[in-house]
Parts: sequence; C-alpha cells; structure tokens
Amino acid sequence: MRKVRVEASKSYDILIERGLINNVGELVRGVTNAEKVCVITDSNVGALYADRVMDSLKNNGFDAGLFTFPAGEKSKTLETVASMYSYMADFHMTRKDIVVALGGGVCGDMAGFAAATYMRGIEFVQIPTSLLAQVDSSVGGKTGADIAQGKNLVGAFHQPSLVIIDPDTLSTLPERFIHDGMGEVIKYGCIKDSELFALLENKEALYMIDDIIERCVSIKRDVVNRDEKEKGERMLLNFGHTLGHALEKIYNFEGLSHGQAVAVGMVSVTRASERAGLTESGTADRIEALCLKYSLPVSDKASAAELAAVCASDKKTSGDSVSLVFLEKIGSSFTQKIKLNELEGFIV
Repeated sequence: MRKVRVEASKSYDILIERGLINNVGELVRGVTNAEKVCVITDSNVGALYADRVMDSLKNNGFDAGLFTFPAGEKSKTLETVASMYSYMADFHMTRKDIVVALGGGVCGDMAGFAAATYMRGIEFVQIPTSLLAQVDSSVGGKTGADIAQGKNLVGAFHQPSLVIIDPDTLSTLPERFIHDGMGEVIKYGCIKDSELFALLENKEALYMIDDIIERCVSIKRDVVNRDEKEKGERMLLNFGHTLGHALEKIYNFEGLSHGQAVAVGMVSVTRASERAGLTESGTADRIEALCLKYSLPVSDKASAAELAAVCASDKKTSGDSVSLVFLEKIGSSFTQKIKLNELEGFIV
C-alpha cells in the first residue's frame, strides 16, 4: 500500500491501493470511535459502490446511514448541503460521529462542507472515485458549494481524517471523466514538476496511473503543509482555474467539465503571459499539445470581455485586482496581480 502523510493543522494519511474500497469499514474504524457514520454519495457512484461500502462499515460495528444526491455540478448548492444537514439531524448524529464522502469532487466538496459546519464541525473521510478527485480535490481540506455568483464562493477549510484512494474505481468511469482528471494532472506538471510533464508527453498516463496519483497528491501534500489556508504558495494550485471557473459559469456548469475548462484556462493564460514576456517562449504550445493528447479542449468561443466580467466575482479577486498564476517555464510558477480593468486586454 502506498501512503502519503499530510502534516497540516490536522495530520492524516492518504492511502492508495487497488481494491481498497472493499476495506473501508476497517480503515475508517482505524481513525474514529464514532458510532454513526453518514455516507454521502451521488446517484451515479452510489449505484456502483454504496452497497459495498455500507456493508463494510456495518461489518465493522458502525450504524451507517446513506444520503444520495443527483449527480452533477448542478447539485453543488447550499440547498443540497441543507438536505445533508437534515438527514444527519434525523439520523441523530452527534459531534462524535463521522461523515464519509464517496464520490468525485462535487461530492467531496459538499460532504466536507457539511461535516465542517454540522454541529460546528465533525470528522469526515474522503473516498474519491474520480481521477480529478483522486489527484487533487480530496486532499488539502478545501470544502464548499457554488452560489449563483460563482463557483466555490462558500466553503471552509476542513481537513479530512483519512483519504482512501482505490485506483480500480477509475475503471468504471466513462473515458471523458479520465480526460477531465488529466486537466489537473497536467496542472501539477506545469506548476511544480517538469519531469512529470515530460513523462506525460512521452508515455501514456493510464499505464502508470497509480504512480501519477501518488506523485500529484505528494506535490499537493507538500504545498498544503507549507500553506494550508492559501495565503501564498497554495495559490499556485489555481493555475488555469480563474479563467476555467469563469468558463464553467458562462456555460452554467453544463457546457464544459471542470478539467476541460482548466485546460482552456491553462493554455489561454500562458499564451497571454508569453505575449507579456513573463513566460518562456513555446510553453503554451507544449501545454496545448499535451492537453490535446489527452482529448482536452484548448480554446473556447467565449470572448475576453465575457471572461473578464465573470472573473470580477472570482474568490481570488482583491480590491481592483485578481491574482493569476503564471509559469516562468514548465515546472516553475508564480502569482501576479492583474488589474480588473486591464484583464480583458491581457487575455484577448
């Protein structure tokens, strides 16, 4: 079993092993004395894994309940989170009990936020079943929900007690969800690991996916350990995300998936930073070629004016500026503020 240890405000393990989802009850029992566990999942993942996870929890002495919500980003609302609170209250959960998030990034973000705020905070465990969640969103304690004005504008930092990653769950995903997760994998190569980027260029990621998952979560672990609350270095993890989130909102979370939007954002912002002389020439071409290799889009019909207008409500906006992440070159990144009134001209 691969183990990556996070040492933030709360210490916990990220466990990576094929077939691990069959041992959830034993693993959760190892980190809690809770009596009740609420498994939160979406309709797609629940149909595949909920029975197996519930049986494992019950076999290890838990009184287990199951909350299922409709799959998709459209469910990532405060209304869905409120329904989670109601279920947990009706299930008579106390501060000593625990939530298990079983699913992709949407599930992990919302279940984590519900755990962070129910009775002012209870423990939770992440079981990410999508590539995007396994390499990124399940680690680091960011939780939240979307509101009409933008993505993840409501949330909390709340570290899990354990992250259980079973790469076998990827075999049940449609191919487009694997490509979606590759957007985040490419991001890690861009901002922190030129060797990973070159590996993705020269080999097929799926043939070494266990290694890639461990490599990505190790990078994120190191960043989170140094900057848990995103005051500095952790902002680098948002490479491509400001424009990506804007695209998601423009299409009302239906046109582009998160990984697709991030891919477009990475290419667009790097072309802009190359024009500005901030980034080594040819970097955007390499990112574009790698995104295309993994069937990710690299451009969009949305105008610079539309993107700039939506970016004004991004959570990385401060005063009259927004912080963007740029690359010096592949594997080396930095943040810089751009005036909102100059953003359209910068990214055009």
